Amino acid sequence: MTVEFISAINTRHADELNPRPGGRAVDAAYLGRYARTLEDAGFDYTLVPYGSQGPDSFVIATAVAAATERIKPIVAVRPNTVFPLVAAQQLSTLDQFSEGRAVVHIISGGSDTEQARQGDYLGKDERYDRSEEWIRIVQRAWTEKAPFSHEGRHYRFDDFGPALPSYSGAPIPVSVGGSSDAAYRVGGALGDIFGLWGEPLADTRQQIARVAEQARLAGRADTPRIWVTFRPIVAETDELAWEKAHRIIGTIAETYANGSFHKHYDKGAAPQNVGSQRLLDAASRGEVHDRALWTRPAAVTQASGASTALVGSYETVAAAILDYVDLGATLVSIRGYDNLNDAIDYGRYVLPLVRQELAHREATGQRGAVVAQPEFTEGVRA
Repeated sequence: MTVEFISAINTRHADELNPRPGGRAVDAAYLGRYARTLEDAGFDYTLVPYGSQGPDSFVIATAVAAATERIKPIVAVRPNTVFPLVAAQQLSTLDQFSEGRAVVHIISGGSDTEQARQGDYLGKDERYDRSEEWIRIVQRAWTEKAPFSHEGRHYRFDDFGPALPSYSGAPIPVSVGGSSDAAYRVGGALGDIFGLWGEPLADTRQQIARVAEQARLAGRADTPRIWVTFRPIVAETDELAWEKAHRIIGTIAETYANGSFHKHYDKGAAPQNVGSQRLLDAASRGEVHDRALWTRPAAVTQASGASTALVGSYETVAAAILDYVDLGATLVSIRGYDNLNDAIDYGRYVLPLVRQELAHREATGQRGAVVAQPEFTEGVRA
């Protein structure tokens, strides 16, 4: 089984522990250093996020590709912000420039308020319908050998193409994320990758089954690769990691309370998106689940984005990651709170343990010591 690692790019020296409000949104030198650090740490991909008040994801992805040789930028795109044929050209250009490293992640939109900031007033299910039409158009644009026309619910055009091909000539990988019925339907039918936030193992198993079922109903012979996301807090021992975690949560709570880092965080407002609602539900059921999943950060931040942590020693966190691999996840996104230093630590101590265990399994057909089972039940750690 091929398991690959994702992180998220940082465009300037600021994070939830060191908000540094104000200043430039993009520090080119720091961006390049950060991208190279991720590559040197052994990450395979880096997500380039998108927000209405943030840097343009296509420009940042191109900068990442220029600064690195191997890592693949995953460009987050909201279909309401770019016409699908333009996006197909942009992604093909990035893929040509990076020699085959482009990936696109579709954000249908989980907040009406955030979508309205850029003039999008469709309801949630309509946004997913638009994403489905958008994906079908870009995939067709990459493969059609002759000009084609389209008239759908959200897009119409005549005599486009043939489009600029990707570097390999094959469609660029498309990732879809979400936890709603509409997300499962679109991602299961059309996604090469399906992104999930870090939930308890039993909940994650159920979501993976939902995605697989939608892929089957769409007539696919395969299923999307599953991507899970966590915010690990690691140290040499479990005790030290938990001490670190409780120091970190106090700073994060202050950061979110004063709005000094997350511009889109609506303090006290209940989240609209199902993914955040699910994280808050997990938090209400217990602060620690399974081997090492800590839901307190989700509770403190109103589950604003990927916000559950894996807490423990390097070995404990590596084993927790492998628990999700055993469920079927083959893409694991880990991003810390002290972003740059955490990325370095993951590369030194966590990624090698996971890869060593997977190599051991491949060679022997048996599990190694890193996955020794602690005392935990299916849902909540004992």
